[in-house]
Amino acid sequence: MGKIAADQHVPSITRNDDFVLTAVVSSRNPEMPGIAWHKTLQSLFDDGPAIDAVALCTPPQVRYDLATLALERGVHVFLEKPPGATLTEVAVLEQQATKSGATLFAGWHSRFAAGVAPARAWLAARRIDSVSIVWREDVRVWHPGQAWIWEPGGLGVFDPGINALSIATDILPNAFFLTNATLSSPANRAAPIAADLTFRDTTGAPITMDLDWRQTGPQSWDITVETDAGTLKLAEGGAVLTLPEGTDSNEDEEYPGLYVRFASLIRGGRSEVDTQPLKLVADAFLRGTRIAVENFDD
Repeated sequence: MGKIAADQHVPSITRNDDFVLTAVVSSRNPEMPGIAWHKTLQSLFDDGPAIDAVALCTPPQVRYDLATLALERGVHVFLEKPPGATLTEVAVLEQQATKSGATLFAGWHSRFAAGVAPARAWLAARRIDSVSIVWREDVRVWHPGQAWIWEPGGLGVFDPGINALSIATDILPNAFFLTNATLSSPANRAAPIAADLTFRDTTGAPITMDLDWRQTGPQSWDITVETDAGTLKLAEGGAVLTLPEGTDSNEDEEYPGLYVRFASLIRGGRSEVDTQPLKLVADAFLRGTRIAVENFDD
């Protein structure tokens, strides 16, 4: 029951008639009247009220054991992004979900931004000439004092960067793969603070990606696609869509959309575990050149 749960999950659950928030798990009591509190998920299963589903909002490094605990009991599992610390553990979880009959949902919240679905529809009939992704933000604003994000498995700047990749893999009509990467890591941290990446799709169209956690002032979450029919731009993380015919901006419905999807999957007895964004990040760590930059301290 951390920041993302309080800011996004709880309000979205409250707004969704398919779910009732029954209990929270946290090392410290969040003091939510009428909501059961347990220090551990095991304690909740042993002594708490009966539950049908859990949303795991922990750092990815500890999520596998929690998800396994839930799936073994036939409890449906919503995984915050990224779905795990490794690709293999997520694949194992998917097998466990199939065996248990429970739903496993790897939620990519940026795919539910207002401009993403119309962008995908518009690009489906276009020739892609090039793509530019610029994802720059201030880590001190978005992850203050969060040591886990700098540790192995925490992804560093790819924690926000994977949001951009979740959009790109959803809207671009052709598969794409990494060709080169440079990862800039502070000398006192295990994970990168910035990265420059190049990809190309199966038609040869180039895709560039600029990630940086040292941005101050205005933040940049932009994807620009050059096509044979003009330029498409998704700004503000996918909330604002600009096409040759004009700009459309809508209210943020990312997390409410995730819970609508989670409920639909449960009703249908299905799972949805797309790991393609995580595969691209893994490829960057596998193939990228590492360079050391100045120390980073909160």
